[in-house]
Parts: sequence; structure tokens; C-alpha cells
Amino acid sequence: MQVAIVGDYDASFAPHQATDAALQHAAAQLDVGVEARWLATGPLEADLTDIEAADVLWCAPGSPYRSVAGTVAALRYGREHGVPTLGTCGGCQHMVIEYARHVLGFQDAQHAEYDPYASHLFVSELTCSLAGKTMPVSLTAGTLVAGLYGQGEVEEQYYCNFGLNPAHQRALHDAGFRVAGVDGDGEARVLELPEHPFYMATLFVPQARSRPDLPHPLIVGLLRAAV
Repeated sequence: MQVAIVGDYDASFAPHQATDAALQHAAAQLDVGVEARWLATGPLEADLTDIEAADVLWCAPGSPYRSVAGTVAALRYGREHGVPTLGTCGGCQHMVIEYARHVLGFQDAQHAEYDPYASHLFVSELTCSLAGKTMPVSLTAGTLVAGLYGQGEVEEQYYCNFGLNPAHQRALHDAGFRVAGVDGDGEARVLELPEHPFYMATLFVPQARSRPDLPHPLIVGLLRAAV
């Protein structure tokens, strides 16, 4: 199984190390072979060959990426072509930007980390940083994410300072990118496309909690969707 990991790899960044490890944990549980390849975001602006060849896409933490355009192009391909796709932390934020631009029609939809004064900020700075925090997430019954966890409330770890702008949460949900998990204030922490084989965005970093003897259910679900 070919897994394309979209992100500008940094060996010193713990979530990147955890991403590689979590894929192996899930692959071992499913008894499948996984070949993971990190793809820098810049070249994706002009060439999606490696994205097109992948069975699975994972947009990893680590924003700001070198290229928003390359990241968005990869995510658009995964969404439009039914490729099982997971975006975690920064990946989640860029899935929001992609959907806002190409489904909601906001071509200038922007992320505050790149341009805090943009007219249409779909990703804004969080009121309080979540970096390093473990927080509860309430999941919507009947969603894919709730089914994978097998429960309605979970605790997950974060590395982020940015999230979906609450002012646009309802618009995204109503347009089909459904809010499937929220924090205690009702702000989106998980989004998914119900009609897609697997297209999920989590503001938290599930790979941080994956272990060899306890693979993370979302990552197992991602690979199972490709199998």
C-alpha cells in the first residue's frame, strides 16, 4: 500500500516521527505492507504524480507549509477522486481551506498563519493555544469518527494554535464538510465527508497516542478504507 504523506518533513518534529510510527502500528494490525513517502509541498504545485499513485493520503502537522497551493492541490485530488485522506493538525486546517476555496467558492479563503488580515479567514488563531494539551472531544453519533472510536467522547492531544474560524463553521457543515466532533464550547475538532470513502480532518494529532500494541483507531480506519 502506497501512502503519500503531504508535509515538509522535519526529523526533529515529534508529530512527524509519530506519523511514521503510527502508520506501521496500524499496518501491523491489519497485516498489510505500507510504503510511506513524505512529499514536500512545493513540488506539488506543478506535479501530482506521486499523489495520483497513492492509495492513501495523509496531510501531516507542521504548518506553515512551504506551499499552500501545493498542499491544497493534493487535498483537492484526494477529495475529488475518492482517495482515503486524513488531515491532522495543520493538515486539518488546510482541508478547511481547500473546501472553502473549491466547494464554497471563496477563492480567497485564507489561513491566519499566512495572512492574519485576509478578508476571508477560514482558519483563525485559537483564543487559547492548544499546543501540548490533551482535551476531551465530543463525537456526533452516527458519524464515521464515532464508529471508529466506538464511543461518544474521547481525549486527544494537540499541537496547534489555529483552528476552523467559528464564524464559518456552520457554512462548512451545511455545505457537506460535516462537523463530527467538537470541544466543550462547540467548536469543530473533527470534520468529515459522509459520502467519501474516508475524508477526515482532526485538529488534534491522533498519531501522538498510537502505540505498537494499541494502534490508533482513526489510522487503522484510514488504511482499512484503502484495503
